[in-house]
Amino acid sequence: MERDSLIFDLIKKENERQLHGIELIASENFVSDQVLEAMGSCLTNKYAEGLPGKRYYGGCQVVDEVETLAIERIKKLFNAQWANVQPHSGAQANAAVMLAVLNPGDKFMGLDLSHGGHLSHGSPVNSSGILYHPVAYTLNPDTGRVDYDNMEEIALQEKPKLIIAGASAYSRDWDYARMRAIADKVGALLMADIAHPAGLIAKGLLNHPFPHCHIVTTTTHKTLRGPRGGLIMLGEDFPNPWGYKTPKGEVKMMSNVLDMAVFPGTQGGPLEHVIAAKAVSFGEALSDSYTAYVTQVKKNAAVMARCFMDKGYKVVSNGTDNHSMLIDLRTKVPEVTGKMVENTLVKADITLNKNMVPFDSRTPFTTSGVRVGTPAITTRGAKEDLIETVVELIDEVIMHIEDDKVIATVKEKVNRLMKDMPLFAW
Repeated sequence: MERDSLIFDLIKKENERQLHGIELIASENFVSDQVLEAMGSCLTNKYAEGLPGKRYYGGCQVVDEVETLAIERIKKLFNAQWANVQPHSGAQANAAVMLAVLNPGDKFMGLDLSHGGHLSHGSPVNSSGILYHPVAYTLNPDTGRVDYDNMEEIALQEKPKLIIAGASAYSRDWDYARMRAIADKVGALLMADIAHPAGLIAKGLLNHPFPHCHIVTTTTHKTLRGPRGGLIMLGEDFPNPWGYKTPKGEVKMMSNVLDMAVFPGTQGGPLEHVIAAKAVSFGEALSDSYTAYVTQVKKNAAVMARCFMDKGYKVVSNGTDNHSMLIDLRTKVPEVTGKMVENTLVKADITLNKNMVPFDSRTPFTTSGVRVGTPAITTRGAKEDLIETVVELIDEVIMHIEDDKVIATVKEKVNRLMKDMPLFAW
């Protein structure tokens, strides 16, 4: 068969982009060679609708072992009682949970999207906002942190059936115990979406959602440093009998309800090659070297936040507890938008993303801020000294945002810095 040079030339081009640039998108990372190998394996050929030991296709005896290994590893990593590793993404994991625990039109609570919440936590253009009735809690305007008193007031007023802890752009830890107390007051389930800080949580660097949260979802490709995908976990609260009845009147276990919400509720056949890659990354995350890695991610983020603030930028909440931060540009460069910064830094081979900041005066397509994270740059071996240099380079571009000569000079510096840094150094 003739090689598809058009596609493989583009793949090579993307590899060069990743190799020569500085990656600061908080939701991106670089996987190991063995994760890539598993994703590109013959497991992609196998259809495996159902669960290990309960498939709708023959010939699943090997992929049953693969998926079971992934489940056992993630349960050990998070001290979970049950897990489903089939969701294709974090958003689909969230959609499956909502299908399992909500009826159309039911109320649920999530962080306001303009304050850092995720699309799957109630956006009007997402199934979560189309099928269900989202109500939002917000950040305190003075502290930039979740306002738990405000959350409790809204919960008591609205009586949601589900409350979600988690965000797309929030740099502080979560008070799961306080949220569980609020959920118990109104008879709601509590779900944690830990897509961003999952790796830090797994290694004890942040508060753990278990035992406070009934259900936990996450992606596998951010701080967990695995393939792009999602999963759902239950702690000691579940699986327990929980009021769901089949047409025959028998009580279902929550794990069974969630399994069915994934398949056939929201997905067809699982991607067993991706599940194999998930299993590899979970094995890596159980290692001591991964503990050292996420510890450095957190250190690097703290240094980055401090450096930005030292240069006069506003970091929302005045710092970070995790791997990421939001930079509000209006304090230092009010005429510069997040879109301008994102597009200009790309020319200098630095990648981050524009992002709305709390109480933003601009649209989601323009924004007054940017989101920055340290997982990917840390995977390449970055320590605190390099992080300080990176902030210097970003500031140089922002302060000369229309000067092509400065941008070109910064690009040369970036390429020299990254020249001898492998994509996967930890």
